[in-house]
Amino acid sequence: MTYRGRVKNGVVVLDDPAALGEGTVVRVEPVGMGDDDGAADGPSALFRAPERAKETGIPDLAINHDHYLYGHPKVSDG
Repeated sequence: MTYRGRVKNGVVVLDDPAALGEGTVVRVEPVGMGDDDGAADGPSALFRAPERAKETGIPDLAINHDHYLYGHPKVSDG
């Protein structure tokens, strides 16, 4: 069975404190790191990054991203 809770002041506090008896051994596994509700409904944001990618039409963007973001000189190869 799975119980939900949150860390408060370094201590895991269960949503239903009566769910487990005092001294019960548990395993704690963080879920949904960075999510507002703490739910992990799928892969982490890092693995979802390609879904947010957009076509820019800039063929050398991977090599010259510093040029386009910060105005650094362009480079011809990575």
